[in-house]
Amino acid sequence: MTSRTSRARGGFCPDQRDRTQLVCIDPGRVREIWPLVAPLIKGAIVRTGLSSFTTIERDILSGIALLWVAWNGSSIEAVASTSVQQTEAGKVCVVTACAGAGMTRWLALIRGIEAYAAKEGCRCVRIFGRKGWARVLEGYEETHSIIDKRLP
Repeated sequence: MTSRTSRARGGFCPDQRDRTQLVCIDPGRVREIWPLVAPLIKGAIVRTGLSSFTTIERDILSGIALLWVAWNGSSIEAVASTSVQQTEAGKVCVVTACAGAGMTRWLALIRGIEAYAAKEGCRCVRIFGRKGWARVLEGYEETHSIIDKRLP
């Protein structure tokens, strides 16, 4: 990450009528919550096979990546991780993992991650995940594909 997470502190709730809020976990306190959310992150990674849990865990615990939770006031409904990456075309905020239940309650909270990415000077938010994300997230389109050939 090219800049630290000072602008990501606190929560962001795009719709105050909904109790579920997006909270960016302070990297200095992420170890306190990690045992509660690690199984969710790991499950998402195992399902897609798009990244390494060990790498994402290391990046989150070291403060290179950010940990976000959808908090309803009494429990965590979803969790996501992001990483700001410098590409040849500019900065990109990558959602490296996302998992949770009750998606309709927290899906709109992506706006908070988008706002963070814009403040960090990112040209886009990129999601590595299942194809279905493009169908449920407004304004997102499939621009590239990841294709695999399984080898014996």
